[in-house]
Amino acid sequence: MAINDLARTAPQPAAGPSPVRGDRPAAARRGPLDPRLIRRASAVRWQLVATSLLGTLTAVSIVAIAWFIAYGVGVAFDRRSVAPIVAAAPWLAAAFVARGGLSWLSDLVAVRTSAAVKSQLRREVAASYLRPDTDQPDRGTVITLITSGLDDLDGYFARYLPQLVLAVTVPSVIGIAIAFEDLLSAVIIALTLPLIPLFMALVGWTTEKITGRRWQVQARLSHHFIDLVAGLPTLRAFGRAKGQAEGLRRSGEANRVETMATLRVALLSALVLELLATLSVAIVAVVIGLRVIAGQVDLQTSLFVLVLAPEAYLPLRKVGVHYHDAAGGAAAARAAFDLIGKHPTATTTSPTAAGRAMPEGPLEILVRDVGYTFPGASAPALERVTLVAPVGDVTVLWGASGSGKSTLLRMLTGWLTPTTGQIMINGTDTRRIDQSELQQAVAWVGQEPALLRGTVADNVRLGLSTATDDQIARALFAAGVDLDPGRRVDEGAGLSAGELRRVALARAWLRIRYGSGRLLLLDEPTAGLDEDNELDAIAMIKDLGVTAVVVSHRPAVLAAADHVVPMRVRS
Repeated sequence: MAINDLARTAPQPAAGPSPVRGDRPAAARRGPLDPRLIRRASAVRWQLVATSLLGTLTAVSIVAIAWFIAYGVGVAFDRRSVAPIVAAAPWLAAAFVARGGLSWLSDLVAVRTSAAVKSQLRREVAASYLRPDTDQPDRGTVITLITSGLDDLDGYFARYLPQLVLAVTVPSVIGIAIAFEDLLSAVIIALTLPLIPLFMALVGWTTEKITGRRWQVQARLSHHFIDLVAGLPTLRAFGRAKGQAEGLRRSGEANRVETMATLRVALLSALVLELLATLSVAIVAVVIGLRVIAGQVDLQTSLFVLVLAPEAYLPLRKVGVHYHDAAGGAAAARAAFDLIGKHPTATTTSPTAAGRAMPEGPLEILVRDVGYTFPGASAPALERVTLVAPVGDVTVLWGASGSGKSTLLRMLTGWLTPTTGQIMINGTDTRRIDQSELQQAVAWVGQEPALLRGTVADNVRLGLSTATDDQIARALFAAGVDLDPGRRVDEGAGLSAGELRRVALARAWLRIRYGSGRLLLLDEPTAGLDEDNELDAIAMIKDLGVTAVVVSHRPAVLAAADHVVPMRVRS
């Protein structure tokens, strides 16, 4: 229900850049590893630890391979015998197997980390979108993020991040090993290695901008397509459907151009890094060759250095190549964090998502000096509200639009946590109550209820999944719904606003009468109903006999209320 409700009411701008942009300079300069990934995703921390250990062992295996090759060939030439090669061959094979096994383990850790992080971010983005806040992000951005956007994190975690760790561990271990054998070669490598990160940084700034533009264009294309599909019946009715093909073609062409620009920069930057690394290895090789000719270095040492020198530069070269694989995922992660930051989920704002059990028996609600400020807002939406909703009574919140009535209802459901003050249920602060139990005890009808795809009975059964057909029929009768339970009402198609509301009331009635509901929260439950149906709905609410908090300005509801709480707009 919530997904369709929000999909119906979320603002849908027709054009222009997505509100979650990929080209923020501040966000782009977060460095090779976004610290928010480490703070929010525990799997990333474990991957960094595991990859660091595996990277160090990989570097040791590379040094071992170089040593066995240098020993076997060097000693074989000195002794003019193949015996040293035969003796070194089993150890060399074992070193190669160890290197392959460590690489496989590193890939396994990376794939599992990527899956865990993508799953966590998708849950948080979806929860942020489903928050009952007033400022909802557009669907195009959210759909792009949850689908193809976050899939780009595979390149980030499977290729870029492991290579980034290897770029630290492997050159360090290899540099130390070479320094023990030939200090001059180690100095040359130490002087030329920093040139690669320097050029990577220069290339990276350009890549960030291009990737940001590509992400923005991709989100805009998704948003354009969703708007077009949603408005297709209207466009066809007015004969404007074919005219939209050109606009969609331009959006697709812009996406193609930005994608090709990203690939072009990736190829050119890879060429620059390969050329730089090749020249650096060539310098080491020329110097070591001249010294071998001069008799300053023996064959075994020279082979050891020549085998290891390319391996010292290889991780940094691969970081530059895989950086472009990761750029899309990094842009999507930044967009996800920006979205989550603007619309924090209940798990990030509530002090205790799991706590005490829900109090037993009938419920009494005490709201004491409660205020709430939406994230990013400069002024509170609700300020210093105090009220009591006694057991079994109907308490009506009455006031002008903007006085915070719906916000207070959302806090009673546990969707929002008070910024100030307390909400007590039978003397227990709602922040100390297990949130899942609190929401199981609530029967809720929103201001604009929506239906899912399916039959009338399917939508009423959302209030209690185990309800029988007889219980569904009783709920429909109690709410005054004169519809066939088997009738298909995909997302409310063919129903009036009053019928939609009565189906939602039947759902709440079912949850209270046969389920775990003990607290009835209603936002304008009689809007769109005629006088007779309104009186029937009021009678149904009072006959349930549970604590009810109702937002309404209808005279009939105010007259039937046990208590009326005036809500005033903050000046």
